[in-house]
Amino acid sequence: MSAAPPRSGPALLALLFNATIWGLSWWPLRYLSERGLHGLWATAIVFLIGSVGIALLWRSALAQLLSDRRLWVLALAAGLTNACFNWGMTVGEVLRVVLLFYLMPVWTMLLARWLLAEPITTGAALRAVVAIVGAAVVLWEPGAGLPWPTSLGDWLGVAGGAGFAWLNVQLRGLGEAPATARALAMSVGSALVPAGVGVALMAVSMISPPPVNDFAWLPGSVVLAVILLIANAALQFGAPRLPTRVTAIVMLTEVPVAALSSVLIAGETLRPHVLAGGALIVLASLAAALSLRPRKSRAA
Repeated sequence: MSAAPPRSGPALLALLFNATIWGLSWWPLRYLSERGLHGLWATAIVFLIGSVGIALLWRSALAQLLSDRRLWVLALAAGLTNACFNWGMTVGEVLRVVLLFYLMPVWTMLLARWLLAEPITTGAALRAVVAIVGAAVVLWEPGAGLPWPTSLGDWLGVAGGAGFAWLNVQLRGLGEAPATARALAMSVGSALVPAGVGVALMAVSMISPPPVNDFAWLPGSVVLAVILLIANAALQFGAPRLPTRVTAIVMLTEVPVAALSSVLIAGETLRPHVLAGGALIVLASLAAALSLRPRKSRAA
């Protein structure tokens, strides 16, 4: 394995910061939910604030987004990912949602085959099997029959992981697009899609509208938007300066951060079978990261 490029230390710290923020993201989302702001509305508002900030800082990104249809597909994938993941984190068991989200080796293999015509290699198939076995172990409950998602949080974790795999596949085909344009597209999609889903669910009385007579949720939304903007900037700084496989491995830090924080803050219990299944899922993701072809690092 080649040596890390110069100045890899700051890049690693930036990626660790990003992964840590996403591992803790369930906490402020639940905070906002407790103040009457559903996870979908919270996601839409937070990313709306972030989109405005990106557009003001990099106006060329807005022009790029408006002129490139592929960026809107990227926006849709990012919106689906964040709508499902953030909603799932407010209604489900944190670690289960995160682990089911990380079934990405399965979805990436299938989507890369479908959308990019990439062959399904033996290694990819084995990693998918390991991830599926891990998910079955995580979902297993004594006397409950087949290990299958049984709650809204479980299903949202699975759907969010599929959305994230789709997002990664779309990013492969947009390597030439400026990073700021990609960031704006993902932020805009993460505002529009949750808002659209929220409106649809509100229309059938499944969720309540955002509270407009009490803005106790507003300061927290602004703070979370700023934190996520900083986390995204850290990702944009760190990822181009490190080999792809290193970036993918470092981002797995989100899993132990979510696990520990859910125990210390939310009082969740780390059940042995969830930990065992989670280890298999993380192992599959780690193997997928190690299988990535090394590429030259470049400055952003």
